[in-house]
Amino acid sequence: MAWHLFRLGRWSFRHKKTVVGLWLALLVLGGVGASTLSGKTDDNFSLSGMESTEAFSLIKDRTPGSSPDGASAQLVFKTDDGSTLTSAANKRAVTAALKEVKTKHVASITSPYDAGTISKSGTVGYATISYTKQSVDLTDADEKAAEAAKKSATKAGIETVIGGDAFSEASTSSSAEAIGVAIALVVLLITFGSLVAAGMPLITAIIGVGIGITGITTLTGFVSLSSTTPALGSMLGLAVGIDYALFIMSRYRHEVTLGRPRDEAAGRAVGTAGSAVVFAGLTVVIALAGLSVCGISFLTQMGLAGACMVAIAVLIALTLLPALLGVAGRRATSGRIRFLRDRDPEGDPSVRTNGRRWVELVSRFKVPALVGGVLLAVVVSIPVTKMELAIPDDATAPSGSDARVAYDLIADNFGAGANGPLVVVVDTADSSDALGAVNSVVSDLEAITDDVVSVVPPTGSGADATAAEKKALTKQLASVSYATITVIPTSGPADSATKELVKTIRADLSDLPEQDGARALVTGQTAVGIDISQKLNDVFPLYLVVVVGLAFILLVLVFRSILVPLKAAVGFLISVCVSLGATVAVFQWGWLNGLIGLDVKTPVVFILPLLLTGVLFGLAMDYEVFLVSRMREAYVHGTPAKEAVKEGFAHSARVVTAAAAIMTGVFAGFALGDAVMIKTIGFALAVGVLADAFLVRMTLVPALMSIVGERIWWLPRWLDRIMPNLDIEGEALARRLGRDQDDEPTPEKVEQR
Repeated sequence: MAWHLFRLGRWSFRHKKTVVGLWLALLVLGGVGASTLSGKTDDNFSLSGMESTEAFSLIKDRTPGSSPDGASAQLVFKTDDGSTLTSAANKRAVTAALKEVKTKHVASITSPYDAGTISKSGTVGYATISYTKQSVDLTDADEKAAEAAKKSATKAGIETVIGGDAFSEASTSSSAEAIGVAIALVVLLITFGSLVAAGMPLITAIIGVGIGITGITTLTGFVSLSSTTPALGSMLGLAVGIDYALFIMSRYRHEVTLGRPRDEAAGRAVGTAGSAVVFAGLTVVIALAGLSVCGISFLTQMGLAGACMVAIAVLIALTLLPALLGVAGRRATSGRIRFLRDRDPEGDPSVRTNGRRWVELVSRFKVPALVGGVLLAVVVSIPVTKMELAIPDDATAPSGSDARVAYDLIADNFGAGANGPLVVVVDTADSSDALGAVNSVVSDLEAITDDVVSVVPPTGSGADATAAEKKALTKQLASVSYATITVIPTSGPADSATKELVKTIRADLSDLPEQDGARALVTGQTAVGIDISQKLNDVFPLYLVVVVGLAFILLVLVFRSILVPLKAAVGFLISVCVSLGATVAVFQWGWLNGLIGLDVKTPVVFILPLLLTGVLFGLAMDYEVFLVSRMREAYVHGTPAKEAVKEGFAHSARVVTAAAAIMTGVFAGFALGDAVMIKTIGFALAVGVLADAFLVRMTLVPALMSIVGERIWWLPRWLDRIMPNLDIEGEALARRLGRDQDDEPTPEKVEQR
């Protein structure tokens, strides 16, 4: 494999114009597609096989043309001049504004005067607009109509904001990418001491992200994708794109330092460091593509999009980077900045570097380092035991935004639960007494006192209903065989108390089929979020087994060892626990959350454990491959096992440190964004990378390998015989090219640079 990669790198270097031209053509093609074929993103989450979505299907089947899962918006009105919304002038203004909302996709408009959604003070009220389509299918005309209604009421002196999910679309500010690029540039300048060398990984990463994102954007015109998908792709593509190019670039400069011809240096860099890049990238791709085993469409989309971004980053590092090195020529190893030394990131083995000092310290105090590191990880991971998962609601929207103001006004004046009412669908198709079954459910719901503000039964149920109302409800039940009951919780949609209320309602109504032959289904967007979170928890063990199992096999092939992959997997679990623990402390408990621009406490985003596992596992294996492959290379070339740990670490420490700093910077940039889902993912990944690179890979790994010694490379003989030799260390490549008698820099070789 190393030989084929060597030839690819050398060919790309020599045919630089062809390679650069092909990649730029792909970038232009993607840009054209994104500008002409793209569509809207869709942040609605739904799954089949859940009680909440089964209720939606029941309503659609029995009342064709209805849209129980359609988008909804709230127009929230507030008076600030001492008047009330019930005054004649304000009532006319609100009524006129609501007429502006009507479009062909509006199913119903519920006025605050009809629904009684006016606060006790009379100064705040809200209207609910229900649409026949989900938010992704709404048109610009729908949004303009809502904005026209807002302007109409505002012009009349009534403060008006638009809430709900109809027009909310999470977006990622371009400043997130800018912050990541800026941090990466600083780290690369310090690492290489050269502006040209620092620019190479940035250029290749940006081109790769451009190609990937324009491709994803083009796909939105054909398939439904969430707004998180391109954001995650951009985050991953930028981080791994810079890192992969960094590893090959640093090896290229090292080879040039040894006096190699530049085309051969490029080939050797791709053949050695490129091998590690291929297997590191393959591990990330496996972890991300493995999300598809969960059978959850939006996770599959994000996983496959992220996997494609990583694959593009690998291909660009193997081809475009050598081509750009060919274009730059001698400038790739010159152009040094005055106040920064021109550095060889892989280090001169005769020089005692900080990396060498650190690994010698860890090796000397290996047992305390191992025990202390594990104890630190355990302490930081403690908050995981209290983790709560939920779909983000508008309570976490940016402060001052329409969505946040609308949510807060409704919560302050009507209770947080008014932002996410529950709907109980009573299916009476098999009941001999349909009206009695509905009355029974209403009674059971009214008997629940914990976390319930009110129960809104269908007209015609209950002892107070008139004969005419009962007759109308009976006729309705005979026609469609279902009725809906609204339950307003005390707590908000994402609160744990609401989740417990859903469980309580389902438990209390579970015996309904035996009593009345009817059944009750709890639904509504809040219930859907609860069901999705539960389903994700259910599939998590399967995903973990599949991904870790496949990656374990891959690492056994790469390192020809059983204990090294096992150590890597355990280290990854430590990193995940640390990351989730810190995320719970900051987001759910509110510790120092103001530092990342968050002003409320919020449960952890429901997809984080699965997504973090997939992404962080791949990135963790990156550092494992890059760090341990140099140790393996030293060991294969005859260095004793414990000394090989020090030698490999000394060679790769600076590069791994730079790579981790870059990834942390990129993810931290996204953690400072507005959308809470992207913010949470960015923060968790930033902490996870820090923990994995510096605590696990650069402390626990050398400590453990120093303790185990030669046995770390143990492999059963029968397995050694049947396994292919992937030659990630480049030993066969060195033999084929003819190893230099002296690999140390000499004045003559340095002069050739």
